[in-house]
Amino acid sequence: MLELFLTFLKIGVVSFGGGYGMISLVREEALAHNWLTENEFINMIAVAESTPGPIAINMATFIGSNEYGIWGSALATLGVVLPAFLIILTISALIKNFIKYKGVQAFLSGVQPCVVALILSTAFTMMLSSLFGFAHIGDTPVFNIVGIIVLPIIVLISFVYKKLKGKKISPILLIVISAVLGMILGPLF
Repeated sequence: MLELFLTFLKIGVVSFGGGYGMISLVREEALAHNWLTENEFINMIAVAESTPGPIAINMATFIGSNEYGIWGSALATLGVVLPAFLIILTISALIKNFIKYKGVQAFLSGVQPCVVALILSTAFTMMLSSLFGFAHIGDTPVFNIVGIIVLPIIVLISFVYKKLKGKKISPILLIVISAVLGMILGPLF
């Protein structure tokens, strides 16, 4: 259990950009420690995204619970949130003094593109894995027909809703629509 806590503590310390920025680190650690398979990780993302709360905390709680029950979930959750809590506590006390420095502004400007790259990399990897079955370079594609059909439908629904209503559709509604489409199309393919 100590390894679980220290792993999520490390993820919490080195992650910038919130939960989505942590996804790639959580994936690497979960796969490296054999806590989850690639497919289980993708399913966990879907569950963590559709449940209330920050996605990184949901993922840590799920992995901890999966490995060591309630104590594992508590330790993994504590590990992932403790660094951010301490950093934010410290920064909030000192922010007025530090934000004016060019070095701090440069640091924050430099971290932002890295966070975007991590999020895009994780999204691309998850797309390849969930739609085409690629977990490693050289894998033979295994097409997820339902996923390949549902993805453009959801994109189209989002686009049409935005054009008609002038605002984005609720992500929760998109998840529900995706689930319903999966239940309808799943038995057909």
